[in-house]
Amino acid sequence: MKGLEHQKGLGLWGMLFVFGVIGFVALVTIKCTPIYLGHMEIESAIKDVADDSSYATASPFEIRRALQRRFDVDDVKQLKTKDIQIQRDDNTRVISYDYDVEVPLFANISLKIKFKDAVRVRTA
Repeated sequence: MKGLEHQKGLGLWGMLFVFGVIGFVALVTIKCTPIYLGHMEIESAIKDVADDSSYATASPFEIRRALQRRFDVDDVKQLKTKDIQIQRDDNTRVISYDYDVEVPLFANISLKIKFKDAVRVRTA
């Protein structure tokens, strides 16, 4: 049985497939990480304003102004304060948002990431 040899390890096509998958996952990670970091800054700003009980009876303009100051410091570009909804619920305010971010990957292929949340402003 000298003439029979068995292949061991990955062949060229198998290796190209593995590197292709690794490259695609790396591309998606590199493109999406700044989007999620920006969203974490938005969440943090809204939570900080909602945790301040002085905004429980504030006007929507005052709440948006406080959020805009935080967005300016954190350099938030994904969401504008005019796109944030502020409703009165019982004796307090509810700050909510719903937005999409489209991330171009390559050619005409994009990822669409949707963010949505509502936070109740803490009362005294």
